Amino acid sequence: MIPFILLDTNALLFIIIDQGRLTVEAGRAIHETEELIISSISIWEIAVKYKKGKLPLPFTPEELVYHLKSVTNLTIQPVDERIWLKNVSLDWDHKDPADRTIVATASLRGIPIVTSDEVIRGFYSKTIW
Repeated sequence: MIPFILLDTNALLFIIIDQGRLTVEAGRAIHETEELIISSISIWEIAVKYKKGKLPLPFTPEELVYHLKSVTNLTIQPVDERIWLKNVSLDWDHKDPADRTIVATASLRGIPIVTSDEVIRGFYSKTIW
């Protein structure tokens, strides 16, 4: 059992909208972990895409946050100064601020990321998919 895992934004959306898109390994890790963590930047990323009409959802971002706060083994990790400094110090050419912040968060905590994102998986060795 893995005590903590960080969910990438796509994994979070898969859990909520279409669990069939998770791999068997990702699903098992999510269901067996003691605590799921998401970066607060995932909420920002979802809200931006929702507002631009690029992410149709059956709920508003506000409703999503309300729901996430009710999940007992889920923590929303705020992005603090340590995470921002780690973000900019990553030796990674990737420009996406959300991906960089998610990797920085996992790196500082030494935990795996559940992600289908091949760019993240190519850079950060502790991934599950």
